Parts: sequence; C-alpha cells; structure tokens
Amino acid sequence: MSESQRPNRLIHETSPYLRQHAYNPVDWHPWGEEALDLARREGKPILLSIGYSACHWCHVMAHESFEDEATAQVMNELFVNIKVDREERPDLDKIYQTAFQIFHRRAGGWPLTMFLTHDDHVPFVGGTYFPKTPRYGMPAFTDLLHRVSTHYHQHMRELREQNQALLDALRAEMATPTATGAAALAAAPLQTGRDQLVGSLDPVHGGFGGAPKFPHPTSLERLLRHWVASVQSGQPDSPAETAVLLTLRQMARGGIYDHLGGGFYRYSVDAEWGIPHFEKMLYDNGPLLALYSQAWRATADPLFRKVAEETGAWAMREMQAPDGGYYATLDADSEGEEGKFYLWTPDQIRELLSSTEEYMTFAVCYGLEQPPNFENRAWHLRLTAEPAELAGRLSVEPAQVAAWLASARRTLFEARSRRIWPGRDEKILTAWNGLMIKGMAAAGRHLGRADFVAAAERALDFILARLWREGRLLAVYKDGQARLNAYLDDYAFLIDGVLELLQCRWRDGDLDFALTLADVLLDQFEDRQSGGFFFTANDHEPLIQRSKPAHDDALPAGNGIAAQMLLKLGHLTGRTAYLDAAERTLRWAWPALQRMPSACNALLSALEEYLEPPQIVVLRGEAAALEAWRERCAQPCAPRRLTLAIPAAASVPTGLLAERRPGAAPVTAYLCGGLQCLPPIMTLAELEPELVRTEAMMP
Repeated sequence: MSESQRPNRLIHETSPYLRQHAYNPVDWHPWGEEALDLARREGKPILLSIGYSACHWCHVMAHESFEDEATAQVMNELFVNIKVDREERPDLDKIYQTAFQIFHRRAGGWPLTMFLTHDDHVPFVGGTYFPKTPRYGMPAFTDLLHRVSTHYHQHMRELREQNQALLDALRAEMATPTATGAAALAAAPLQTGRDQLVGSLDPVHGGFGGAPKFPHPTSLERLLRHWVASVQSGQPDSPAETAVLLTLRQMARGGIYDHLGGGFYRYSVDAEWGIPHFEKMLYDNGPLLALYSQAWRATADPLFRKVAEETGAWAMREMQAPDGGYYATLDADSEGEEGKFYLWTPDQIRELLSSTEEYMTFAVCYGLEQPPNFENRAWHLRLTAEPAELAGRLSVEPAQVAAWLASARRTLFEARSRRIWPGRDEKILTAWNGLMIKGMAAAGRHLGRADFVAAAERALDFILARLWREGRLLAVYKDGQARLNAYLDDYAFLIDGVLELLQCRWRDGDLDFALTLADVLLDQFEDRQSGGFFFTANDHEPLIQRSKPAHDDALPAGNGIAAQMLLKLGHLTGRTAYLDAAERTLRWAWPALQRMPSACNALLSALEEYLEPPQIVVLRGEAAALEAWRERCAQPCAPRRLTLAIPAAASVPTGLLAERRPGAAPVTAYLCGGLQCLPPIMTLAELEPELVRTEAMMP
C-alpha cells in the first residue's frame, strides 16, 4: 500500500468533511488532546485547517495541496496538522475567524488556514485559501510553510508579545461597560437598525450591498416585522416594505433559487442574484422557508407561496433522513465541477421537451434566449420574463403558458435527477435542525400544509431520541453516533422550533422539553456577572476565548434567539427567571445595539418584544372545536403573537399556563399582553374584536 493510500487518523471520524481528507498524505489529526499534546512535546507549531464538506475552495485546496505528496511532506515535517469541520466545531471556528478579522481587518471564510503556537494554541498568522503555486497575489503554499516555520522558531519572543495583544483584543470583544446595567432600554436602536438596513438596500436588485450577495434572512425578517408593525399601527413604512418584498421577489426570480427542485443556494457571486455559489445549506433554507411563508401571509403574493411550498418539498425530499432528522448540506460540486448538476444548454433542453411551443415558452421565461451566463458555456436557470407577459407575447391563454412551464419543469427535474448528484453531508446538526423545524412548522401553519408540520415533528422526535442524553443536548449525529456537547445555538434554535411547532398543534411533553432546554441555558450558559449567554457550556473544554455572540452572521446570534425565547416562555408560564435573564442579555448587548443595530437583528427583535411584550393567546377546549379558533388567530401576519390551542385533556406544565383551564363553553380563550390579561373569552365572536383591536394597536 502506498503512502497516499494509507489512511490517517481522520478515518476514525464521523464527519464527512474530515473523512474526505482521511487518505491525504498529510498526517492529519482531529482537534483533541492527542494532537495538542504532540505539539507541546515536539515544539512544532500547529497548522489548523477549518472547512466544511460543501465548500468549493476547500476542495480546491485539498486537491492542489493536501493530496500532493511533496506539500504533505513539508506540512508533516514542520507542523502538527489539525483538520476541523466548522459545522461540528463552531466554537473553534468562531474563535479563529475572529482572530483572522483582527489580523486582517476583514472577514475571513473557508478554508481557514491558521498557524497556532504549540503550547497555548494562540494564532500568530493565518489566511484562507492558499494556492499550490504563486498566483492571485499570494505565495505558493509550501513557500509560506517554510517562512512561517522559520519565523516561528527564530522570533518566539516577538510572537509571544503579539499573541498577548491578540488575546487582549479577544478579551476586549467580551468586555461590557460598567454603566450598561443601569442604562434604560429604549426603542431607538429599532429605528436606527431599520434606517441602516433600508439605507444599504440595492434599489434595483434588492438585497444589501454588492457582490457577492447573501440572503441575510435575519435582516429581512427584521424588516418584515417592522413593516407589518407599521401597517398595524396605521402608518405603513413604504421603504421598509420595498426593501423586504423587492429582495424576496428578486431572490425568487434569480439564480440563487433552484427553479426546478426548490431551495436556495448559499449566495450569489454577482449583485443581480444571477449565478450562485451552488452549495445548499440547511441553515439558509430553514429561515428562508419561514420568511417566505410569513411574507405570503402578509401579502398573498402567489410567488411567495410557490417558493415556500417548493422549498419545503425540497427539504423533505432531499434533506430529511428516513428516521426524521435533516441533513446538513448539499455540495456545490459534482463530477469535480462546481454547479455541473444544475447547468443546462439549450440543445439539452430542446431534446427533452415535447413540443416547440413548450421549449420556446420555457426558453424565453428562463433566459435560454440570452447568452450563456455561466463561464460563457452554459446556462443557469433564472426567471427573465413573467408568465403573464409570455402569454401576451405568444398570443395564448395564461393557463396554457402555466401548463407548458409546469410540464417543462417536471421533465427537466426528472432528467436532472438522473445526473450524478452533488455530495450530501449527512451529519445531522441539532442547531440547524432547530432552524428547519421552525421553518417547516411556520410554513405548515401559514400555508395550511399538514405534511410540513408532520415532517417538523419527525425531526423533533429524532432529536429527542438520538441527541438528548441525561438532561443535555448533543450537537451532531452521524453513522449511529451522537457526539459533542451542544452549543448555545443548539439550545436556542431548538426552543424556537419547538414553540413554532406548538403553534401548529399541541402535543404533551413538547413544552416541558422547551422549558427544560431553557433551564439548561440558564444553568450552563448564562454569564451571571455581565448578562448574556456564552456560546459554550460551563463544562466545555477550555479554549483561548469563551465567545458570547451578539452579532448575526450567516445564522442569527444565539443570544438574540435565546432572549426572544426566554421572553415568550416567561410570559407564557409566569416564570420570572426567564424574563430576568432576557433583560440581563439585552442590557449586556445594549452597547452593541447602540453602535451597530443592523448587525444585531435577532437581538433587536428581542428588544422589541421586551419593550412591547408578545401577545399570548391560549385556547382551551375540545380538540374538534379548537381548530377554527386557532386558524382565526393565525390569519393575520402577526410575528409577535404566540397562539397555543390546548385540548381540554392535555397535560400542561404547572404554573401560570396550568391556570388557563377549560371552561363550560366548547372553547375558552385567554388573551394576555405582557403582564395584562383579559377575562376569559367564551365565544369566537367575542374574541374577534379583541384580536382586531390588538392587531390594530400593535406598534
């Protein structure tokens, strides 16, 4: 067996990304005591490489350098080499991405290549992708390796001083001004955040900023909430409406959306949403699914419903495991080429479609009449003409155009399904499942899709069965193994998903589970001195920083979702410990909310619910009678309303909720706003004006 065929230590890992590198000639280690102890004993710096399985440039660097014997020899001689899956270890990724930003004054990315001291694991230099040979203004990777190693051994004293400055900077990120605890929490950041988002809108194509352009669902949700609130207050905010709805429509029309199979790709490489980076991530699609279903409820725009239904169908068809959990990602590459699975030529499509009319309709609608838009050789589908416009141009009925397009999409989808598929990372991440459980439940509730709700319930049952052990969550499941202590996001996102699912149907035990998760958050993650929640639990392995995220990135900040959930649970159950912890979180985050609120949209929504508590509607009665009441409460787009329809025979946690008992009428409604509650309501006709009045008064 040759050296390149002998597996390294990654062969024993469950992460598909780590196993992709198991036959590299590099002597890779997973992050752990064995590798860290080896670095200490040998005095070699650590080469830390962080990536994930769907990352295109991770594959490029692996093929160019990590599969190359000569490069591997240099790496093995000079460094202890550690490979990390950032989806399994977001704690490590957050720390070393932050260090990269401090070094370079810009955001990092993947692959992340950092060089750490051998004993205390502090990074002293780093970058992202490095080429095998000099290009893109970067040195050859092996030249860099030699220079880093030489500098490390010859300039240790200077590096220690630099490292101390870095550690001070990392600690400064965690600092909280002493005056914060006494500061009055006010609404000003809500308006400032709105102004910043609207001010950064691309007025032609939607989205924020230029290329590359990301969906930013947390920012869009904040604008949607702001716009809905403005409509309900009688002062519609047209610029906010334009910002969110233009963006959602342009994304739905563009190439960032999969027009054949549903679901969104990671981001657009251009400012027009035309050509995506073709990986599909569960964590993008869960929030976007919730967002499009809410937007449909607010506008009745059929495009939004279509996108939500197709994205939910994609999640069930391609991302849900047989036993219920949702897989993590679909790769950007197939057959070694980015996007190959999704690209077409007009000749390929012409051969597949049944008639000239069907082909011409599809070609005009999806841009096949225009020059190739992918590397001047292929076409990636995006809407370039509206079906109604096509009907006029072709002098046929709109129904005929719709039939041709639907038939063509079915035919092409079936043909595409016979191609060689992109790789799928089949690990199941608790946090990302929380996001998709919420997305599927929200879409099921708003669109009346019981199958979406059932799919979300199966995912929750999977987590309860496989990732909930001895009163604690685990973060990842793969190949029959659940492992790694869960992070803040796992707890916060899962509580959010459970509460959304409870709005679709009551099930005994689910609310108890959410409350238990909240108790673990307070016990294991809360910073009792300064407020807020650490990303890792109290018993997590010591790292060079214990981060406490306030800013959203690709995911909403865990502190923002935790604060939102604690406010809802506190008002629902009367447990003031939850309300107090949420308030402490907002006081800790107040400086960040004042400085750059548009970077903290999850926390802004928590601030909004702190200042104007969510409306809680608890319905008790016979199951057959409850549904009409629940549907009425769900009819408007009311992001800050929480409705639970609880059958009379249900088991309800002790406390305030248990006091909401069934009455003599078939259904009894309990309606509360914050700490103020109305007397029990016995008829739907009596509830109606209270709902309308409350909806009209929502700020």
